[in-house]
Amino acid sequence: MSTATSAGTSARTAGSTRWTASGMLLPFGAFYVMFLLGPLLYTAVAGFFNDSLVKDGPGKWVGTANYAEALGSPEFWSSLGHTLWFTVLTTVPLMLLALTLALMTDRFSRGKWFFRLAFFAPFMLPSSVIALLFMWIYADQIGLAQGVVKWFGVQAAPSWLGDPNWAMISIAVATIWWTIGFNFVIYLAALQEIPRDVHEAAAIDGAGPWQRIRLVIVPMLGRATTLVAVLQLVASLKVFDQIYMMTNGGPDDATRPSLLYIFQTGFTDGRAGYASTVALLLFLIILLISLVWFALIRRTEKEV
Repeated sequence: MSTATSAGTSARTAGSTRWTASGMLLPFGAFYVMFLLGPLLYTAVAGFFNDSLVKDGPGKWVGTANYAEALGSPEFWSSLGHTLWFTVLTTVPLMLLALTLALMTDRFSRGKWFFRLAFFAPFMLPSSVIALLFMWIYADQIGLAQGVVKWFGVQAAPSWLGDPNWAMISIAVATIWWTIGFNFVIYLAALQEIPRDVHEAAAIDGAGPWQRIRLVIVPMLGRATTLVAVLQLVASLKVFDQIYMMTNGGPDDATRPSLLYIFQTGFTDGRAGYASTVALLLFLIILLISLVWFALIRRTEKEV
């Protein structure tokens, strides 16, 4: 009798636990549906209509015409190319520099809090502050960057944000300075999880500093590297704020990324249906690139 009672109590407890877990997940699930799945579904549907912000209703059904127009548009491919170029300029440097700074900081026995604060503090600043700061640094004639270049003896300094050849590079440098703290903190936390016994054992076996980094530390940072790589890739592919405020896609659309192209098409030109199509295509491209990048990183980890 006691066994049956115990079994019934356990079943009720398990059922109560399941309902409690479901209740705790319900708010997140509601927000997930409302603010992610809902807009994504609306974007997919709106792409089949000639929707406009200046007219009521979904507009005229155009089928796949918006997709054909986007795939045949030089502006779409140009903006995608600028997005990929920005991603190349920022992703790898932000990973390598963050790892280097974390390795250097981890060697200090005291004062790590200062370096964590110093490197992470810029990341807490809003994008508007970063944009204004670097617009002043890159300003022609009076900017700090102009003065530094002239101090090295270069008299004909470029227009950092006004020259199509330098504008995207200048924005990438500003982005690296702004966001490196996030990756730095992840790597530093992962380094501090490595037992000191591992370092001591490697040193006893005769491994030098570079050998310990290459053969011991880097392989043990595999999960942190995968996390940083995927997050950084997605963040770079979704660049918008700093470019919108620093150059607005100029000069001559040399820095216009895909998100800015979507914004200008949807809100400036009022073509919400076409903008939805481009947004969905960008989503699929980012998803594909992220999956391939994740697979490459995981394969590299296994080889190491």
